[in-house]
Amino acid sequence: MKSSPFIVGITGGIGSGKSLVCKIFFSLGVPIYDADSRAKWLTNNNKEIRQAVIKNFGEESFTDSGLNRDHISSIVFNDSSKLDLLNSIIHPAVANDFKKWVSEQSASYIIKEAALMFESGSYKQMDAVVNVSAPTEIRIKRVLARDPFRTKKEIESILKKQLSENERIEKSDHVIINDGKSMVIPQVLQLHHTFLKALSTKS
Repeated sequence: MKSSPFIVGITGGIGSGKSLVCKIFFSLGVPIYDADSRAKWLTNNNKEIRQAVIKNFGEESFTDSGLNRDHISSIVFNDSSKLDLLNSIIHPAVANDFKKWVSEQSASYIIKEAALMFESGSYKQMDAVVNVSAPTEIRIKRVLARDPFRTKKEIESILKKQLSENERIEKSDHVIINDGKSMVIPQVLQLHHTFLKALSTKS
């Protein structure tokens, strides 16, 4: 019987640099599951999700190119019950997709990257959770540069809806500082060796 791999969760608030950290882990040969990208793909391609979203949010929820994000955002942005409803449609499908992906991996440890790891409860399935941390001002600047369609006010509104930095750090097993001053690669390498060492002592 195939043993389950050691699963590391990588999370962090918007603009913290999760993707950068995951790219470094990937360069070390660690498989990465990008939950946010898979959620977008599943929403556009999974028939059950599509039907449930249309049923609850209207026919205009989808265009020819996929999910109508402007329409959905206008409904859920200031209505937490509608956001919870949307998440209850998407999160279980992502969880099943992740489970299937895990079963196909052969690496000694793997990574799940997810912005809402604590909010969705998926942290409970992780063997270790890493929070990528950066000051709020720096995160806002990064998102403004990355997403020119967003305003500073919109980003600040998203930040208010996410867990605070202190809460995420408190809930995490490890923290990577990505403040533009601390070197990220050595921190990733140290964690990589920590995970491999933990695995070697288990076997």
